[in-house]
Amino acid sequence: MKKILAVMLALVLVFSLAACSKKEETNDNKATEAPKATEAPATTEAPAATEAPEVTEAPEVTEAPEVTEAPEVTEAPEAEVQTMTYAEYAAAEIDSPVSVKVYVQDCQSWWDNTITVYAADQDGAYFIYKLACSEEDAAKLVPGTEIIVEGFKADFMGEVEIADGKFVFGSDATYIAEPVSANEYVGTDSLIELQNRLVCFKDCEIVASTDADGNELPFLYNWDGSGSQGDDLYFNVMLDGQQCTFTVESYLRGKDTEIYNFVENLQVGATADFTGFLYWYNGMNPHIIAAEYVENAADSEVEAEAKSEGVMTYAEYIAADFDEPVTVEAYVQATQSWWNDTINVYAADDQGAYFFYNLACSEEDAANLVPGTKIKVTGFKGEFSGEVEVLDGSFEFEEGEFISEAVDATELLGDEDTLEEMMNAKVMFNGLTVVPSTDADGNEAAFLYNWDGSGTQGNDLYFSVAAEDGSVYSFVVESYLCGPETEVYQMVENLEVGMNINCEGFLYWYNGINPHIYTVTVNE
Repeated sequence: MKKILAVMLALVLVFSLAACSKKEETNDNKATEAPKATEAPATTEAPAATEAPEVTEAPEVTEAPEVTEAPEVTEAPEAEVQTMTYAEYAAAEIDSPVSVKVYVQDCQSWWDNTITVYAADQDGAYFIYKLACSEEDAAKLVPGTEIIVEGFKADFMGEVEIADGKFVFGSDATYIAEPVSANEYVGTDSLIELQNRLVCFKDCEIVASTDADGNELPFLYNWDGSGSQGDDLYFNVMLDGQQCTFTVESYLRGKDTEIYNFVENLQVGATADFTGFLYWYNGMNPHIIAAEYVENAADSEVEAEAKSEGVMTYAEYIAADFDEPVTVEAYVQATQSWWNDTINVYAADDQGAYFFYNLACSEEDAANLVPGTKIKVTGFKGEFSGEVEVLDGSFEFEEGEFISEAVDATELLGDEDTLEEMMNAKVMFNGLTVVPSTDADGNEAAFLYNWDGSGTQGNDLYFSVAAEDGSVYSFVVESYLCGPETEVYQMVENLEVGMNINCEGFLYWYNGINPHIYTVTVNE
């Protein structure tokens, strides 16, 4: 069996080898046989060259159209502020927005881009607290200026005011409110209807104020006496049986003002008239801006008859020759600036008035020469361009007080002889028209710095006025009497030709009347 298998395997092997040998031969034959040559393809002619297209000229370059500027974009105009009437303002809720057109009556000191304004219109009055305001604009907020105010109505201790306000200047219209007599309203519910108005209180008797330590004084620095000169002044008055507290607000009238000095020299028992804005603080607490003593006529007559020994009466002084020594007793009405141990004093008694030029005076004594103070002056009678005065004088203080009243001299304009008899007295002129003043170069203006326009702010102000008959007079704001920070100085700087005004001042003389003006009001 095994042999049969072996034979079969041998046969299979033989057949396999034969097959392999046949395959190799076939492959060798293919490799050696040259391939048949194939004919080259027929050559085709190159295509005819086509002519390049004609070059056409480039089109002319045309200039780009001019670029025109885009039209300016104008902002949409702000909507005009709709202002309230005074009645609408009074009826508005506290904390509601309000907008009013008002006229400045006075301002407290500007500070930190805010200012507090006392304002009014023909129907009522407003207190505008911390109004947003640049220092430049603050200088333009002179009495009478029209402004439009937006803010919020507020209440502080009963004082109704506009808070968080901003403003713009209004038209050229002006308005100055006249003081309202408030005596009859004291102690009544109607008084609050006058809140913030300019009011006057007549025949107020000064009564003692009590400080925190129980001391009784004619006035206090601060409400409790805790302050010092420069702080607010508080004083009490008896008015028709009611005791009232009045204030001189130092940001409104500081320590260099006439009213501040007046209150610092109050005496318990004296009687005076006061004018101020009817501020409210848990009841009426007016901010006082002016005052004058009520003179007892009987006392004046006795005093006039009882001059000290060696003292001249006013008539004797007038009759004295120039350059003669004179001694007079008189009462300070105002002073110019103290300088170099001298001071110029406007003075009066109940018979006439005096001008004391370069009166010898220490700086300490100058501070005590407040209106009403009685002094005895010894010097020489002098004259300068028609002005009669006391020269090279010295003085001493005496007991007594007197404030003269201004005399209406409007009807006397043109009557120089009569006016000369009133020389140096307080006078008023009403219903005058501002006319142009001409400077050294021929330019016309409503006022001039110096008589010929050669000065700048801080110098004397000269302005011309015409009376009803057309006569023209030159008036002066004497800068040593009322400097650039005073209301009258700023008022004159804002005069316009054609305005109708009232003026009050001392009847100084310089080759004719040349009054030194301390008050100007514009008539509507």
